[in-house]
Amino acid sequence: MKAAVYYRNGGPEVLTYEDAPDPVCHRAGVVIRVEAVSIEGGDTLNRFGGALVTNPHIVGYQAAGEIVEIGDEVHHLKVGDRVATVNAFGSHAELRSVPARNAWRVPDGFDIGKASVIPVAFGTADDCLFHAGHLKAGETVLVQAGASGVGTAAIQLAKRAGARVLATASSDERLERLKPLGLDEGINYKAEDVAKAVMRLTDNKGVDLVVDSVGGPTLQGSINSLGYRGRVSMVGAAGREPQVVDVGSLMGGNRSLTGVFLGAEIMTDRAHDNIQRLIDEAARGELQVLIDRTFPLSDAAAAHAYIESRQAVGRVLLIP
Repeated sequence: MKAAVYYRNGGPEVLTYEDAPDPVCHRAGVVIRVEAVSIEGGDTLNRFGGALVTNPHIVGYQAAGEIVEIGDEVHHLKVGDRVATVNAFGSHAELRSVPARNAWRVPDGFDIGKASVIPVAFGTADDCLFHAGHLKAGETVLVQAGASGVGTAAIQLAKRAGARVLATASSDERLERLKPLGLDEGINYKAEDVAKAVMRLTDNKGVDLVVDSVGGPTLQGSINSLGYRGRVSMVGAAGREPQVVDVGSLMGGNRSLTGVFLGAEIMTDRAHDNIQRLIDEAARGELQVLIDRTFPLSDAAAAHAYIESRQAVGRVLLIP
């Protein structure tokens, strides 16, 4: 098979397009012919500094396509089924092997590229808002990095739940593109201090919940944006900067900070069923999946560079 691989960590330029061994199908797994790869923030972080589990390494959490091989212990899926898949690595390729538990059926007629986006982005956003964040109707949410995959999902899910939604992005143009998803107020973090803007927009009350996938110094700004008994769901370190937090700033307002990692629970019944529900809702048109751009798999380096330019709104896909 062809794959986008690398032999050392670094910038997008370390990715090369070359032949790689076909993956092995495990007894409790499936192999899919990849039709779309959703590039995740974690993919760029792993390329930059994560462990090279294989040599050469094929990075990537998410891909969707058609099952071409199935293990003898798998009975709920069959060859020919269209599925969205998640695994620790291996998405940037023409074929990938995953545990069958990490494959979700894609309803007939639903775009396979959009399906490839949902498990991590929407599953994570849903967990941040509801499982960890305990969001209730009438509360106010701040979504950091609102134009990201998790961000665009969180805006929709929060609005649908009856929340007032604020979000940050790097430009007014990107914020404008988020309004059809349910954004009430946008904050250009390059033009103003986020916590001060939040207080201005909430009459100094602060928000009830923050979804923060950026980390680094942004995390302290998320805490500073909270109102009394506000919560932060921290779900990533996309900013690649050290996490420096004054934990004392949580105490005065009885605030809380919860780390969220979908991967720790992705094989549980709760998470598996929740992701299937989100895929089915998107297939029915109840949720929007934003695809900013697509690149050929052979141009994976250019796709990673585009993501890191922070121009995208929604997900960037690779197409083998």
